[in-house]
Amino acid sequence: MTNVEQISGFSMDFFSLKGKVAIVTGANQGLGMGYALAFARAGADLFIPHYTEDVKDIRELIEAEGRRVEFYRGDLQDREYLRSIPGKCLEAYGKIDILVNNAGTNCFADFLEFPDEGWDRVINVNMNAVYLLGHEVAKVMAKQGHGKIINIGSALSYTGDAKCPAYITAKHGVIGITRSFANELGKYNIQCNAICPGFIYTEVNKAISDDPVFYKHITDRISLGRWGTLGDLMGTAVFLASKASDYINGADIKVDGGFSTVL
Repeated sequence: MTNVEQISGFSMDFFSLKGKVAIVTGANQGLGMGYALAFARAGADLFIPHYTEDVKDIRELIEAEGRRVEFYRGDLQDREYLRSIPGKCLEAYGKIDILVNNAGTNCFADFLEFPDEGWDRVINVNMNAVYLLGHEVAKVMAKQGHGKIINIGSALSYTGDAKCPAYITAKHGVIGITRSFANELGKYNIQCNAICPGFIYTEVNKAISDDPVFYKHITDRISLGRWGTLGDLMGTAVFLASKASDYINGADIKVDGGFSTVL
C-alpha cells in the first residue's frame, strides 16, 4: 500500500462515536460526567453503573444531546454486582463498545494510623474493580471482535503523596492493569489505554482547590498555570474511545497541564 493510499482513507468521521454504546462507571458525578457527556455529544448511548442516587444532572445532559442513558445502581466492592454489569448493559443495548473504569474513592489519614477499612475500600473500588469489570467486559468485546477499554489513572500513578497510601497504590496498579490488558487483548482488536488526570477542579475537591495555600502550591508546579477543568479531559476520552486511536494500545496519557514534568 502506497503512502498516498494509506493517508487517503483518513476521515474526521474516525472521531465519531455514532451508534456506539459506552459504559462509564460513576458518571453521575465528578470526572465521569465529563466523559459521559463527551461520548453523548460524539454520538454514543450511555450505560452508567453508579453508587450514589444523584443521576438527575447527567440524565438531563445526555438526553439533551438526543442520546439514551440507562442507570444501574450498586457497589463496585460487590463482586456479584460487578459481574452483572455487562449483562445488564447487553439487556439494554445488545452490545458494549466502550468501557471507562472511572469510579473512584479515597481515604486520607496519617500513615501510622491509616485504617485497614480505608485501605480495603480504596483498593477494591480504585483497582480491583478496574480489573474485575474490565475482565468481564473484555469477554463480551472479544466475542464482538472489537472494543475500547479506558482506565482512569492519576498524576499519582507516577509518584507518591502523603496520607493516601491506598490511593497511590491503586493508581499505580491501574497502569499495570492497563498494560496487561493491552498485551492480552490486542489479538481480539481490543485497545486498552489509560487517562491520567492531574489536578482537575470539580465540586468534589472544592475544599482543597479553594485553599489558597494548597492551590498555589499545586499551581506553581503546573506549567500552564492553572488547574484543569472537566472539559480538558473530554477530548482525550473521545479520542481513545474512537477509531482514531485504533493503533494506540497500552498507553497512559497524562492530562495534567505539565504537572508531572516539573520537579
